[in-house]
Amino acid sequence: MAENAMTEKEFKQLRSFIKPFSGLNSFVYKLTGGRLMGKFQGRPVVLIEMKGAKSGKTRTIPLMYVPHKEGVIIVGSQGGAPKSPIWVRNIQADPNIVAQFMGKRMKLVARQVDDAEKEELWPICVEHYHEFADYRARTDRNIPVFDCQPG
Repeated sequence: MAENAMTEKEFKQLRSFIKPFSGLNSFVYKLTGGRLMGKFQGRPVVLIEMKGAKSGKTRTIPLMYVPHKEGVIIVGSQGGAPKSPIWVRNIQADPNIVAQFMGKRMKLVARQVDDAEKEELWPICVEHYHEFADYRARTDRNIPVFDCQPG
């Protein structure tokens, strides 16, 4: 087990906080064009619109992101939780997403990178959001990383 691993109880507490906060964050971000709640811990946030894997409904979530090429990298770390966030399954089922950041909306295709490519991209991710290193050390699961670029 990873050092400082998150317990199932801590994971449930985290999820009970994340869901309502994400909804509020997305609402305020959209309403203000990102002027309010467009940053978390001083770093910019991206809104990702995706289709729910089970429901087929459009879902919007705020995520930390890493600018990369013409799009973004998003990381399914969920704070180093023992399970991947639900949005990972949604994107795996339908990789066509819309990203809203820096005052623009872009249609992107999210491609989950393999382990070799992830090792190349991981230092770039940590450079932009150093907590990713802590999250990786906190879990034994293979944290999914998506390179999201224009189709």
